Order: sequence, then C-alpha cells, then structure tokens
Amino acid sequence: MPVQWLEQTLWELGLEVHRQSFSRTLPFPDETRERYMVHGTNVYGILRAPRAASTEALVLSVPCSPGSQNNQAVGLMLALAAYFREQIYWAKDIIFLVTEHDLLGTEAWLEAYHDINLTEVQSSGTPGRAGAIQAAIALELSSDVVTSFDVAVEGLNGQLPNLDLLNLFHAFCQKNGLLCTIQGKLPRSDWDSLPGYAHSLQTLALMVLAQASGRPRGDHGLFLRYRVQALTLRGINSFRQTKHGMAAVGRTLEGMFRKLNNLLERLHQSYFFYLLPSLSRFVSIGLYMPAFGFLLLVLALPTLQQLLPAFQQLLAPCSRLQHPSATCLSPQEARPGLLVLVPPVLICEAAGLALYLLPVLGQQVATQHFPVSEAEAVVLTIIAIYVAGMALPHNTHRVLPGAGAARGWLTLKLVALVALALVLVALALLNFSLGFLLAATMVPAAAAVQPNGPKVLLAVVLVLATPAVTLLLGIFLERELLEVPAGAGEGWQLFLAALGEGLLQHHLYGSCLCPLLALGVYPLWLLLWNVLFWK
Repeated sequence: MPVQWLEQTLWELGLEVHRQSFSRTLPFPDETRERYMVHGTNVYGILRAPRAASTEALVLSVPCSPGSQNNQAVGLMLALAAYFREQIYWAKDIIFLVTEHDLLGTEAWLEAYHDINLTEVQSSGTPGRAGAIQAAIALELSSDVVTSFDVAVEGLNGQLPNLDLLNLFHAFCQKNGLLCTIQGKLPRSDWDSLPGYAHSLQTLALMVLAQASGRPRGDHGLFLRYRVQALTLRGINSFRQTKHGMAAVGRTLEGMFRKLNNLLERLHQSYFFYLLPSLSRFVSIGLYMPAFGFLLLVLALPTLQQLLPAFQQLLAPCSRLQHPSATCLSPQEARPGLLVLVPPVLICEAAGLALYLLPVLGQQVATQHFPVSEAEAVVLTIIAIYVAGMALPHNTHRVLPGAGAARGWLTLKLVALVALALVLVALALLNFSLGFLLAATMVPAAAAVQPNGPKVLLAVVLVLATPAVTLLLGIFLERELLEVPAGAGEGWQLFLAALGEGLLQHHLYGSCLCPLLALGVYPLWLLLWNVLFWK
C-alpha cells in the first residue's frame, strides 16, 4: 500500500493524518491468500467537526486490495474528503480509513481505536482519535463506472445492522437513479406474481445461507461487534446499458453522510433482527420466530410420549393385584439412575474438545509424519476426529454396576433433546439462520432415533442430519441459487476450504461458529448416536 503517498495526499487536503502498523501470526497458513506472517499498515485521516466537539464520528472505510482492484474506491474517498473539507455543516468527525490486508487491517484498527485486544493482533495503537463511532460505510469499487450497487449486511456471527441504515441507502439509490441489489439479485417489479415469489424466496435463501456461515461479507461485519451500524457497498460493472460515473456514486455517499450527520442518537428505532427477500420488503423477528418455536415442538412431543410410561413406573410401583395386565420392571429397569449418563456424556464432550483443540495443536506432528502442508493437516485432522467419533464405544454405560438398564436410553435421549432444544433456542436469538438450518436437519432425526427401530434407516437419517453434511449440502444449495452449480469434486474442494476458513476466522476474528459446532452441537449429535446403538 502506498502509505507515504496516502499520508501526503490526506495532509494536503487539510486532514489530521495518522498511521497504524500491525502484525499477526496466523495459527496455520492461509493457503487461499498465501499468507502466514502478516505485516501491514493502516492510514486514516480525521476531518474534525467545525460545529461540535469531537464526541461522535462517522467512518468511510476503503480496503486497499493487492494490485489495482480497489483503486477507484480510494480515489473516490480522496475526492469526498476534499469536498467534505470545504463544508461547514458537519456536526460529527469523519474518519477516512484505508486498511491493508482486508479484514485483518480493519480488526487491528478497531481493536486499537477501542483500546482492547480480542484476537492477539500486535498493533502500534491509534495516536489520533475522534468521537464514538456512530455509523460506518465500507466501499468497494471494481471499476470507474458502475451499473449497480450490491449491499452486504451480514456481519460477524450473523449480526445485522439496523434496518434504518439499509433503508437510507436504498432511498438515496432510488433518488439518484442507481440500481441496488442484495445477494446479487435485482428486485422484480411483479413481486406479487408466482415468479416474483420464487425470486424473493431465492434471495431469502441466499441471505439465510450467508448469515448462517457467520462470516462477515465485508469490512462492515467487524464494526457491528462494537455496536457501530455499518454496511458494505460494492460497485458492480456488468453488461447493463445504464451506467453511472463516480459523480452519481459520490452524490449518494455524500447524501448518506449528511443524513447520518443529523443523527441525535444511535440508530435503534428500527429492527436488528430481520430477513430480506428484497431491499423493499423484510421479514421481522415477530413472523419467523413462532415458526421456529413450532419446529422445536417436534422435540417435546415424542419425548413426552416415551417418558410418561417410565415416569408412571417410577411414581407408582407395579402391582399385579391392581393392574393384572401391567408389565412389571425390575428396580434397576424402573430406576436406571443418573450414573448411566456419565460415561457417554464424558466421552462425547471429550470428542468435541478434541475436535476443537487438536487440529491446530497437532498440525506440526501431522506434517512431520505425513506429506501434507499445515493447512491440509488441520483440515484432515478435523475430518479424522469427526468420523472417529462415530466409532466410539456405545456401551460404556455398562461398566457401572446397575447402569445398564433397559430404559436407560430414554434418560440419555431426554438429556440430549433438552440440551439440543436449549442450544437451538439460544442460537436462534443470536443467529436465526444458523439455528433454523440446524433445527430443520437435526430435530426430525433427534425425535425419531431409538435403539429398537430399524437401525440402518435411522443411522442413515442421523448421518444426513450431522452438521458436516448440512454444511456440504448448504454449499451445493448456495451454488445452485447463484446459478453456478458445482460438481461433486468442486463441491468437495469447497467443503474442505470452508472447514479451514471457518477455523481460521475463529482464531483471527473471534467467529463463534467453530466452537459452537465442536463443543455444542457435535457432542449432542454423538449422544443421539449413542442412543441409536444402545445395548
């Protein structure tokens, strides 16, 4: 990145200019971007508000990509800085930020600006500060002309910005005649027809898959962690006839910053939890959460149906004089005890802990004994531990005296279903899309599993409900919705890349998807696998 040139240019525009150096050692090499030891520099200039104290600020962030991929965005940012400097109506400081190494640079700057260290990034700090950041816009342009703008809203761990910020961008795009899309899909005029409904469903499904991944779809995704409402705007230059120059884009951004400059309080009136079938319509949390609640009822009803007879036996001992046709259970069968849960629960949690820790800790050992790179060793270790969990012994409860009761599997299934319901409910409140996808795949299989049914059929259903298969099917579904279908080999490569990328984002940015699946969902799935092969 041309650090000195950027500093000189911003200084000549009359801004307060600062630089920030940072470094980060990745837990294992990122083969996609070919990096392991990352050193970079962020440059930012502060336009002080002439009409107020430096208590609040707005951010215009531009990632400086390798080569000339985002040079147009840097040039537009400098033009806006020169124009903003001449105006006197600003009531908030405006920070013009140029980051290096995409999300790593943004995370380093945010941690230094807020004086915290969440991801072990080494930074020189931010000597210049403005007020509390109210909103941020991340800009990405691939050409000096645009035919449309694609807006990205999904942030880290599925966080979404306030809906008012998205509505503000949509309103200015309509005012300036710019086409705006979401998930790369243009809204249809015949939205109330059958093709219009299918198009909205396709857009909605793409947003669900993007949010469920927990991956930030732009630099804005890291701002949301700090309660800063942010969007990423991507200028698209396609084959459409209507094209717009930088003047129209600049007017749109200037209008947005003037509106945000008039804010008297943080954006909080509109929704933070929503799904978007298009930019002009949304599905609020009050509509989709009841459907999720009805889905969880599938866990409760079969559980009660199976456990009520057992509870009746526990509360009322069997008496053939009172009930001649009753089937009496032995004391061990009627009261299997909680000891039956200890061995399988400990083994399943140990398998989840190994899945979370060993891939990164054991990469050096794997590279010494096998001809693979560090990144390949991490991914292959994840797959090996995941598959090995299915081969764990499923009769460990019998090592304890009196723990091998015939109805012990009911107790184990009850614990698994209750824990699964609690995990899904908590997850749906934070990332509805991820909670819904896991519930749609795991709930039917969890409700149907039992050791007395058709084992082969139930085993196939349970394997198809595992989170790994859900991830693989999600990759194929996303490619189909994007109208670029992937073959079996390409889909498998994307699956392996997604495993490594998910673990890397957990260590670099604090994504919760990896520990959630490894320490929460995967052990619960192993408990259900134990129920199926109960002896």
